[in-house]
Amino acid sequence: MFTGLVQAVGWIQRRGSGVVVEGCAPFGPLSLGDSVAVDGVCLTVADCVGEGFRADVSEETLGRTTLGRKSERGAAVNLEPALRLSDRLGGHLVSGHIDAVGHVQAIEELPQSWMLTLRWADPRFGRYVCEKASVAVDGISLTVADCSPDGSEFRLAVIPHTWSVTSLQGRAVGDAVNLEADQLARYAERLLVADSQTNQASAGISSEWLSEHGWI
Repeated sequence: MFTGLVQAVGWIQRRGSGVVVEGCAPFGPLSLGDSVAVDGVCLTVADCVGEGFRADVSEETLGRTTLGRKSERGAAVNLEPALRLSDRLGGHLVSGHIDAVGHVQAIEELPQSWMLTLRWADPRFGRYVCEKASVAVDGISLTVADCSPDGSEFRLAVIPHTWSVTSLQGRAVGDAVNLEADQLARYAERLLVADSQTNQASAGISSEWLSEHGWI
């Protein structure tokens, strides 16, 4: 598990059937088998290489995320080591399992922040987005400022610190980003679907219950 609080910006390059990630010195040293979020994608250390590591990457990961394209050309990536049980949870719970890719629609520089507009490549994932929900963008924990009715397009306010210490400052309109929705939304949906299909009133979870307790 991760928090979405980036601890370093490194570089990724393709190496055979896997990738090599450099720039882990700020939170190293790493050990074989450690987990590191690379632009929000959970990768396992297969070999330690200098101040970085080599990781095997499946076809599923390359196809669902931006790592395939980034590793081919060598690009900057956000890095975060796995969460320790004693660590503070300053962001939100991030699994490192990307839902889908999104694209940057607009970047607006404001007096005290940046407003980033994103759109899911697959609009079906918009159902996991609502105002003030959490979403991980390239592994960065951010809060939704507002969104379209179906959630397929949403805006995020980014403070100067986050902008300066992550790869967001290098983003441009049209760029692809890795997106992971808040896990709470997925679990709530799963419970509602299961309850609807089985008609088990004992489950006690309904849309009315979620609304009453402040979830929706």
